[in-house]
Amino acid sequence: MTHVATNMPDYESAYNNDRLEVPEFFNFGIDVVDKWAEDRTKLALISVDSTGEHVQHHSFWDLKILSNKYANALRDRGVKKGDRVFVMLPRIPEWYVVMLGLIKLGALPMPGTTLLTSKDIEYRINTAEAVMAITDGENADKIDEAAGGCPTLQHLVVVGAGRKGWVSFEEEMAEASSVLDDPEPTRSDDPLLIYFTSGTVGYPKMVLHTQASYGIGHIISAKYWHDLTATDLMWTLSDTGWAKAAYGKLFGQWTLGAAVMQHDARGRFDAPLTLRLLEKHGVTSFCAPPTAYRMLVLEDLRKYKLENLRHCTGAGEPLNPEVMKQWEDGTGLVIYDGYGQTETVLMVGNFRCNEVRPGSMGKPAPGFTIRVVDEQGNEMPAGEEGQIAVKVKPERPVGLFKEYWKDAEEMERSFLGDWYLTGDKAYIDEDGYFWFVGRADDVIISAGYRIGPFEVESALIEHPAVAESAVVASPDDVRGEIVKAFVILAPDYVASDELMISLQDHVRTTTAPYKYPRAVEFVTELPKTVSGKIRRVELRQRELDKANRDS
Repeated sequence: MTHVATNMPDYESAYNNDRLEVPEFFNFGIDVVDKWAEDRTKLALISVDSTGEHVQHHSFWDLKILSNKYANALRDRGVKKGDRVFVMLPRIPEWYVVMLGLIKLGALPMPGTTLLTSKDIEYRINTAEAVMAITDGENADKIDEAAGGCPTLQHLVVVGAGRKGWVSFEEEMAEASSVLDDPEPTRSDDPLLIYFTSGTVGYPKMVLHTQASYGIGHIISAKYWHDLTATDLMWTLSDTGWAKAAYGKLFGQWTLGAAVMQHDARGRFDAPLTLRLLEKHGVTSFCAPPTAYRMLVLEDLRKYKLENLRHCTGAGEPLNPEVMKQWEDGTGLVIYDGYGQTETVLMVGNFRCNEVRPGSMGKPAPGFTIRVVDEQGNEMPAGEEGQIAVKVKPERPVGLFKEYWKDAEEMERSFLGDWYLTGDKAYIDEDGYFWFVGRADDVIISAGYRIGPFEVESALIEHPAVAESAVVASPDDVRGEIVKAFVILAPDYVASDELMISLQDHVRTTTAPYKYPRAVEFVTELPKTVSGKIRRVELRQRELDKANRDS
């Protein structure tokens, strides 16, 4: 199956010449959404309910009117430019209305996933000193539980349900004007929103983005990586509470005029339903995390008619080459892996005009100078591991966050000379492709060997018995640390000593023998952040605690 690179026919030309224009004043809601709304028929959003049966369509014009109404409702309640508002809504149209209403006012949404606990919510509201919380009836109890410990919280708004002591979103919308008079202008460098990091290590940090860094910067993600045009329908499997929603279902997509789809998925990931929705709605560009692709390839992909689907991307963690091959065998489509952080837009990616090397993150995106550096900020030669770093001097990339808000210590730790340090380890090959090794804290040192968990996990996933795995260091008296694998089995496989030996032998023959997991534990689930990333830090701590008990 041949597909043409729509937006980047030549990598070197795009990388060397393409630059984002940043005006002095910019507001994503007004300058993008309202601009597309001039064509009152242009589709912006398809929302599918949890069953997959009920569908709502919204044009840009619909969203302009609805977001104007909500901006007016917020203003009437006293919310102003610079105020922080905690937003915890599932994948429903109201999330977009709330986000756009806040953005138009210059107030800062703080998106949070519905998986958060009341303790998580209290931490976020207090750390950001938020004045308002918005959620639905299903999650309001958690905010009520947190609210007593949140002195700055003045307003509680509930969507889709009446609740004592709460303001009804629907009632406010019914009374609000659809004309937004004289919104205070926002500069491109004014704050846009706050995301909290995944918290793979330590407490989540507040990542402050500007109108430009996400509102304009995500053009890079949508144009080059997702390869979108104004005729595409993009579906990104993302909870509304983490930064992947900004990457794949809001900013860059709408800037280019593409429509986005969302599915109000609740509970466990449903692979057959996902494939049916791809087929039914004619999705043209699809982005999913590795966990989802690993489950999708367990289905019979050939029985689904996916002729409209022309482009697939993966993000969240590196995608295992074996899964990429299975997806291509079943659909005819390559998965273009990409790398970015909550702090950035897409920084490194596989682009349609370049050869895809399975397992590689790809090459730097236009607008970014990316290198691998040592602890002193010196660039490492090809093949040598180091930390992924972004050049910030003399020119700071548009798509880089403004700061870790109210965290001078973390800012000092994350910036070294001319570089922003990502905290992720990788190496670059002779052709300029980046290869992910792991979080700096994830690297295993066993008997003097440095072992990145991803390579072992990639070897494991090639075994038919493995659905998902996580690899961490486990303390060992002889070797200092050994490689330990936590394995979720594929359907029809049962844990046994024989299977463990089979997995170990498989890794020995697939990668360097010293990297094989000397310990294997079969599990039914893995600890993950709210954004779906494996919390290896938790598994490492579990191993440390066990070793301390046994000593």
